[in-house]
Amino acid sequence: MRDDRIRVVVVDDEESIRRGLKAWLEDEDFEVETVGSGEAALEILSSRPADGAIVDIRLPGMDGNAFMEQAHQMCPGMKFLVYTGSVDYAPLPQLRAMGISDKDIFQKPLRDMAVLVAAMKDRIERQRQ
Repeated sequence: MRDDRIRVVVVDDEESIRRGLKAWLEDEDFEVETVGSGEAALEILSSRPADGAIVDIRLPGMDGNAFMEQAHQMCPGMKFLVYTGSVDYAPLPQLRAMGISDKDIFQKPLRDMAVLVAAMKDRIERQRQ
């Protein structure tokens, strides 16, 4: 694997969502790991940081908000996109302070996954510049 590949962790409790996102991201040359919980994602990040994460909010155990806060402490430069079925979700104040805004929220299901992939690519590439 090349070192310049964007490394992303997909955190969603629905296996079909994880598989779909992994396929889209890998087609765009991302390096992808998928997990079903925030706790599992933090374990991965503790040994191998990522450039970004695509996060569901409703997760078993730790919710997506708590995961993003803890992941940001571990990997301060990490970028987050929220991919949720919650139509009324808005980032909490502490997440806004980390740079997560309404434009980082995507509603399930997306008709065109390329939009989500492009958003992640854009945020990571801006971070790398």
